[in-house]
Amino acid sequence: MGIKKVSKNFNDDFKKMVVNLYHTGSSVKDLSNEYGVSEVTIYKWIKKLSPMELEDGTSATPDDFVKLQKQLLRLQEENDILKKGYGHIREKVSLTELTTIINQHKEQYAIQTLCDVLEIARSTYYQASQKLESNRDCENKELTKRIKEIYTESKERYGAPKIHHILRKEGYSVSLKRVQCLMKKADIRSIIKKKYRPYSSNETVIERGNLLDRDFTTTTINEKWVADITYIYTIKHGWCYLASVMDLHSKKIVGYSFSKTMTTDLVIKALANAYSTQVPAAGLILHTDLGTQYTSEEFTQDVQEKEMKQSFSKKGCPYDNACIESFHVTLKKEEVHRVKYLDYSSAKIALFKYIEGWYNRKRIHGGLGYKTPQEVENSIKGVAQALP
Repeated sequence: MGIKKVSKNFNDDFKKMVVNLYHTGSSVKDLSNEYGVSEVTIYKWIKKLSPMELEDGTSATPDDFVKLQKQLLRLQEENDILKKGYGHIREKVSLTELTTIINQHKEQYAIQTLCDVLEIARSTYYQASQKLESNRDCENKELTKRIKEIYTESKERYGAPKIHHILRKEGYSVSLKRVQCLMKKADIRSIIKKKYRPYSSNETVIERGNLLDRDFTTTTINEKWVADITYIYTIKHGWCYLASVMDLHSKKIVGYSFSKTMTTDLVIKALANAYSTQVPAAGLILHTDLGTQYTSEEFTQDVQEKEMKQSFSKKGCPYDNACIESFHVTLKKEEVHRVKYLDYSSAKIALFKYIEGWYNRKRIHGGLGYKTPQEVENSIKGVAQALP
């Protein structure tokens, strides 16, 4: 019996945007951490999709990239060796000694980094270094500091339930009610989301089959997708349009497209990006509203060629497509309504960072057991498959 590993696929738009971010100042390491792509793969994309000329006017050969990759592997090997050596003496080092080392170097390095390297829980370090203070006041001070850090890292998007989950995951013994009280005292709160409201329309719309019928349950990824379009305003180019495709099982945005015009090509490209990334089996249900882009002959033909089954919301029923509409509301509240985009390009980069860097890979979801969409997908793709 052999083990088959499922590799990740990335569409061309994703690759080009990563390379674009690299040329605007983001490091390969940061891009790798942010978007879940190996550094080696990003280097290949840079080599393939960008000029070889460097910012200082000099040029780099493919051999230069090979040397950099070898140096990186060498450093990783050395780091692994040091970690293994430290592991043998870890139990002989006292908590007092570890706390002293962290206190000596916390001005140079982040406390979390020091704790990770020395294999000590952050909460354990704080308890050891601040034990002379009043226990409750000390704990509240530490918790409030960490709550603010998590709140800031989420760009003010997380409320008490998600922050409480992260704290418990990090080893803090704290109740949800206590987190709520500390957040209230610190005057911090999550961005409030709008509720859905049914709307009516006088436009004549031909009803079509609703295969989904508000059954959002799934057993795995790539069974049911939902899609929709939303508006994004820019100062220079006015209204631009984002078409998104979501997998109902992982809640991941598996494909999207951003354009200055709301045409059928917009939704076809979003679906193409999703299809090339996920490579779903035949029979997947794709649910949308009755917008002209989704009911067009061209889009219908494209869906049929991909062996998908089309499903449509009833007229005037946003609840039929609530999941993707909920994502667009979240996008507006957490990102779009908080900034002003100068033009189409700046909006496109911001949307890429939000969807690929934050929503898919970092934003935990209560409905997913406080996992990220990418974690859910990885847990399924990582299951070993027996080969004959």
